[in-house]
Amino acid sequence: QVQLQESGPGLVEPSQTLFLTCTVSGASITGGYYYWSWIRQSPGKGLEWIGYIPYIGSSYYSPSLNGRTSISRDTSKNQFTLQLSSVTPEDTAVYFCARRGTIAGGTGILYDYWGQGTQVTVSS
Repeated sequence: QVQLQESGPGLVEPSQTLFLTCTVSGASITGGYYYWSWIRQSPGKGLEWIGYIPYIGSSYYSPSLNGRTSISRDTSKNQFTLQLSSVTPEDTAVYFCARRGTIAGGTGILYDYWGQGTQVTVSS
């Protein structure tokens, strides 16, 4: 069974950097053909895709967050991380990590496994 678990501070001060870790069990983050993703949810914006890091290769980020987002892998711990710099209260959300796969030979995508989500509040 594949499991993902978010962890990190629940409170971040404005202008500082949000840092979250997703710990993956039951699958290797380099095991093939998956994109390890970060998604967030807030009442006003709904679900918002942040970015992903593939099983191999470079990260890709939402254009709206590209300038201050970094996603990386720690293969030895089977973890991937999110850094979001210069945060404001608008970054307050529940943050999810999830595994993105492919359906029907590339005709579609799905997020088949999700973490439970972790609340991050940006406040002084």
